[in-house]
Amino acid sequence: MKFRISKAHRAAIDILFKLAVVAGLSWLLYTELYGQADAAAFWHLIQQQWGSRQQYYLWLVAGLMPLNWGLEAQKWRVLLRPFWRIGIWRALRAVTSGVVLSLFTPNRVGDYGGRVLAVPPARNWQAVLATLAGNIAQLIALLTGGLIGMAWYLQSQDALPSLMLSGLWWLVLLALAALYLLFLNLQWLSIPLRYSAWLRKRLQPLLQLEQFQTTRLLQGLLLALLRYSVYCLQYYFILRFFGINAPLGAALSGIATIFLVQASVPLPPLAALLARGEAALIVWAPYSDGQIAILAA
Repeated sequence: MKFRISKAHRAAIDILFKLAVVAGLSWLLYTELYGQADAAAFWHLIQQQWGSRQQYYLWLVAGLMPLNWGLEAQKWRVLLRPFWRIGIWRALRAVTSGVVLSLFTPNRVGDYGGRVLAVPPARNWQAVLATLAGNIAQLIALLTGGLIGMAWYLQSQDALPSLMLSGLWWLVLLALAALYLLFLNLQWLSIPLRYSAWLRKRLQPLLQLEQFQTTRLLQGLLLALLRYSVYCLQYYFILRFFGINAPLGAALSGIATIFLVQASVPLPPLAALLARGEAALIVWAPYSDGQIAILAA
């Protein structure tokens, strides 16, 4: 006898799961703020900023959210298209499902599971490959922006010339250039499988990398760079909402540095949120002495 869950029960379970996720995130934010600052002062700050002209910055952040996640969905659609065509709304549901699952897994592993659920079983590996390519593109965008932001910051501290004389700086740039080259030619990874039956037997799904053309990968990379610009801009508006008035150049370089630091540590997004808070306290200290505002942002 098979156990079946009715449609009404599935809907109830879905709602309960979403409420549990929201409650968990809320508790995490509360404990992070309460552990380092007065929670009552935090809520007072929210009320104060909401009652000022600064509230428009928060509306700008909210207005950019559909663009942020729409770009991620479109990037996945573009990279999945050589294998299977998917509508934008279905892609958006797959992306948001992956976000929920990745909240509790390191290195966004849950992101793959959420997107696999949106495609037929026969397309599972293709969905994984498209997701992997999209995540690599987003990592390249993050590393590119992070290094530019770090260079901007070091230039403001008159430390860039000495860094440029360092072999490590040029090694990092060379590694990033190699990553660009490899990403735009992902089909190269399937070449060893053509000449080795042993590899072909064990890594057969990688043969499908041959479907990725350079022009399509370039489209995915451009969408990743555009999305990176959008969520950096969202962070900047959040800073302005909470009264952290760093100059635009310094703010963007600081944001890029924070994202770079966060990406360097393989943590689940919930734990990475705490790491971002610690990094933000250091980066924004010259522009604000309010820990509550920095952590709230």
